Amino acid sequence: MSRPETADSVAALRARIRDWRRDGLRVAMVPTMGALHEGHLSLIRIARERAERCVVSIFVNPTQFAPSEDLDKYPRQLARDLDMLATVGADVAFTPTVGEMYPAGFATKISVGGPSAGLESDFRPTFFEGVGTVVAKLFLQATPDCAVFGEKDYQQLCVVRQLCRDLDLPVEIVGAPTIRDTHGLAMSSRNAYLDETELQTARQLNVILRKAATALAGGAGQKHATDEASRSLSAAGFQKVDYVEARESLTLAPWRHDRAGRVLAAAWLGKTRLIDNVEVPAA
Repeated sequence: MSRPETADSVAALRARIRDWRRDGLRVAMVPTMGALHEGHLSLIRIARERAERCVVSIFVNPTQFAPSEDLDKYPRQLARDLDMLATVGADVAFTPTVGEMYPAGFATKISVGGPSAGLESDFRPTFFEGVGTVVAKLFLQATPDCAVFGEKDYQQLCVVRQLCRDLDLPVEIVGAPTIRDTHGLAMSSRNAYLDETELQTARQLNVILRKAATALAGGAGQKHATDEASRSLSAAGFQKVDYVEARESLTLAPWRHDRAGRVLAAAWLGKTRLIDNVEVPAA
């Protein structure tokens, strides 16, 4: 397959989508920050199953990075990304500049409540404001029928669903299963930062979370199970554990044993922050 067409302006993107709409075609979107891997490609495959055309945005969004975070070193490899998109049949890569997305005088922010409370927000207080703003812009620019987000960023998925419900955005949000390596490590662009020793430690994250989920499903107390998971992560070699918490799957409210849930965690290896989550079956 050939590389997808690229559009680096909103006008060019809308012109292409107008052509598709004129032909009665359904449009799917997969928002990304580039540095694509198999996890992203799995989202695009799902998008292609749900629509005749697929737009993949590649935009490292500065508004979801705090000043102390890794915006400057976040991997940018557009040529490689376009080659990867060719293998899954993406139709258009939307590659706007920061100036295109946030032109001079831009002054609007979107704050999403509900599932944004706690977890990531306790440590990255501006993150979901940045996510909400850029996702709303992308949806208004591309007007997709559906958009696919990975469950690896589970809180983000819940926030995007809340955004669409609250603002009546006519976009079906599809959650896609987390893609993992053969050791169970969730695929992430930030895995590239890990050295071999850190990589071995990182692969313990999903193992420890699954153990906590099994304990919770078996009736263990939440504090006991999550505290034990946090201790296990530290013992495995994670230098800092931001959180390990159990939440309801749909709302991210505090979990109850009669509801389907998720155990979510964020922990540090050196300068790399990893997140993951696993399902807790309903009792």
